[in-house]
Amino acid sequence: MELNDETLRFISTHRNDDVRSLALQAQKYPDVDLPAALIQIAGRQAAAEKIPSWQAMDGILYPRHLSLEQCSSEATAQYKASVIPEATAGTLADLTGGFGIDCAFLSAKFRHATYVERQEALCEIAAHNFPLLGLNHIQVKNADGVSYLQEMSPADWIFIDPARRDGHGGKTVAIADCEPDVAELETLLLAKARHVMVKLSPMLDLSLAIQDLKHVQEAHIVSVNNECKELLLILGHSTVAPDDIPIHCINLPAKEGKGAQGTGQLFSFTRSRELSSPATYTDVPGKYLYEPNASILKAGAFRNIAPIYKVEKLHPNSHLYTSDELVENFPGRSFRITGVCTLNKKEIKAVLGDIRKANVTVRNFPASVAELRKRIKLSEGGDVYLFATTLNNEQKVLIRCEKVLHPEQKAT
Repeated sequence: MELNDETLRFISTHRNDDVRSLALQAQKYPDVDLPAALIQIAGRQAAAEKIPSWQAMDGILYPRHLSLEQCSSEATAQYKASVIPEATAGTLADLTGGFGIDCAFLSAKFRHATYVERQEALCEIAAHNFPLLGLNHIQVKNADGVSYLQEMSPADWIFIDPARRDGHGGKTVAIADCEPDVAELETLLLAKARHVMVKLSPMLDLSLAIQDLKHVQEAHIVSVNNECKELLLILGHSTVAPDDIPIHCINLPAKEGKGAQGTGQLFSFTRSRELSSPATYTDVPGKYLYEPNASILKAGAFRNIAPIYKVEKLHPNSHLYTSDELVENFPGRSFRITGVCTLNKKEIKAVLGDIRKANVTVRNFPASVAELRKRIKLSEGGDVYLFATTLNNEQKVLIRCEKVLHPEQKAT
């Protein structure tokens, strides 16, 4: 992608301006390639949150919105790199290069990497950006990933991120509906690499994914700021029984993403451990309430978490926990309970008082958030947190709470 000097100056001058307003000023800048400039300005602005270390650099080129929307964030890309042991990181082939975020952060561990992408425009952007980032050991290949896989020399690692949208832009939730179909390619992938990292949609069912892929060694469910972002499966040549596959649930802060060894909530378990774990239930909430983070809820580690953190579950299907002593390192949100009531109007009045705002969550409760808000006349927001749930004795209750900050949140 070639941009003339006028266009580059325009991008630098207007980097923080509203692109919709700039789009109306084409006649004022006849020497500027305005469509190209607007793509770069919008990309840089989007990168401020998603890829802050790249946004801070001059000269980085950005793709059109769709490619940037679908690419990994810096936090999740850093986490992927943290998963790969140094001893195994010789050569890497990224078969679905895209904008190159994952390839860039993964490749920092490897002596040589190959970026493969079938869209020529994205290859041009990657070939421009990688040297600016000091990644001169990445070779850019404009090719179809599956075709390249069939002919490539063996590598230590392969990374593949199959497309998770159908031809009409809809999201897909099954491996067979992704393109390429990794289940069909599994044998070939492992013939070409010692290890394979597969990035999948968080919408996929983890158990079904493990059934579809026969050589899963470990699974990672990655969330950022308690929003589930991606499912990572590591494939290898040995066979692990599905119930013994380690499942790592990670919840990263948006701007750090240092992985399992740095900031973030990490909880690991296996299905066999989950099935054999004792869980205690209670009819009466204690002083504190806990809601597991999005990765743990996605993974289904509902029983295993209780004995490890010495908390009681409110109900087998409520997925909320309680204790009388504060558990400082619980992997999720922690709350101090300030009141509990049934749906009796007098009890609601006594517990909620005159509050008009609350953050409402429904867990195993016969009403939606919208229905509950309408019934008790509460708008969204404020410092009060209200959980509508069911206790072990099947009683429906509202639990009023105030948030307890974790040590790392207090420091920010």
